[in-house]
Amino acid sequence: MNAGVRGIGSALLGRRPRRRWVHLVLGGALLMPYWLLSSVLLGAIHPGGEPLRRVALQFVAFGTALPLAAVTALLPMVRVLEGTAARVLCAGAAGELSTGPARSWAARRRTAAWYVLHLFLGGVVSGMSLAVPPAAVTLLLPLGALDHAPAWWREHQWFGGPALGLALLLLLLATNAGAGALLARSAPALLGPTPDERLAAAERRATVLAQRNRLARELHDSVGHALSAVGLQAAAASRVLATDPAFAAEALRAIERTAREAVAELDTVLGLLREEEPADPAPAGPTLAVLDDLLRQLERTGVTVRAALPPGLPGLPPAVSREAYRIVQEGLTNVLRHAGAAPAVLRIDLRADRLELELTNPLAAGRPPRPGGGRGLRGIGERAAALRGGCEAGPTPDGGHWRLAVRLPLRAEADRAPAGSPATGGRTTGATP
Repeated sequence: MNAGVRGIGSALLGRRPRRRWVHLVLGGALLMPYWLLSSVLLGAIHPGGEPLRRVALQFVAFGTALPLAAVTALLPMVRVLEGTAARVLCAGAAGELSTGPARSWAARRRTAAWYVLHLFLGGVVSGMSLAVPPAAVTLLLPLGALDHAPAWWREHQWFGGPALGLALLLLLLATNAGAGALLARSAPALLGPTPDERLAAAERRATVLAQRNRLARELHDSVGHALSAVGLQAAAASRVLATDPAFAAEALRAIERTAREAVAELDTVLGLLREEEPADPAPAGPTLAVLDDLLRQLERTGVTVRAALPPGLPGLPPAVSREAYRIVQEGLTNVLRHAGAAPAVLRIDLRADRLELELTNPLAAGRPPRPGGGRGLRGIGERAAALRGGCEAGPTPDGGHWRLAVRLPLRAEADRAPAGSPATGGRTTGATP
């Protein structure tokens, strides 16, 4: 029972209803200019009159003030002001309220409905807050405090007076709690984002996530590959520093070149992050036209790559060529990370409607493949999916090799590739340590 009493007391006099009372009184204060304007207009139309009639006109002015308030609430910034007040004072309504102006008419109509509701309930609670406490105090005063009490008061003061005064106070508290709860319940629906705004926000969020994923893939594939290569080159140089200084010097020069290229690619990616316009109008990023440079870099790390590359790679559509280069780069980086200096075989087929990539390498002894792969394989899948292609990765049926196969469809501009580029070809390059 004590818990129930405390619950009722908290619902009527706790921190939440007190904050909501301030919010409702604010609504009553906002109502005053509209009410005064309506009173002046009605007074000009119906001057004078009996006291009862003047009181009735005040109630009519209260009603006519609300449409005036609704008109002014159509201003876009009203939603910002009302949303801020509701978020701070209308406890329980935060988290789903818009923070920007109401730019569409649907949002403005919702804001106007909220504004009218706020001012109406605020006017009622403010009026009761001014009238009820004095009346309740008068009813609760002992008889001796009144010099000229009427007869009915003297007869029933100890019974009806205090009970009525307490009832009035409870009515005020209950009205405040109910009005505040109604406002808090209505705030998300009237001050929250409209369906169009939610859709636009979801689209912006999807765009941001897509950009983040793109930048993450670029950093992972470019800088991650460079760091893996630098690590292997540094390890090789440290092992032969005393016995083969010439090889160590060449490894250090390779580390310098790799670091310089990585810094250049990192600067390009950071430019995308800052939404800067590149100095070169061509899209940033290496393509399959410079794949030989990547293979030579792998050669300096001690990895053997036997590559079968068709002619016509420089004539591929730029988007396909860039994504294919990153896929090959990430595949070879995985060879470095998980198989060490194991020999790898790279095959690229250029067909009439698609580009096929296949990379195989022996599995490192005692190092079973990770189920599902890591971020690199996920990035490869995302790159292939972005071009409406597909990829497969996993151990070969005999279990001795790891195979990565990617299919990338060629777009319409591939038909405008330089004449004489055969669909398939067969030059073979090899990289040996």
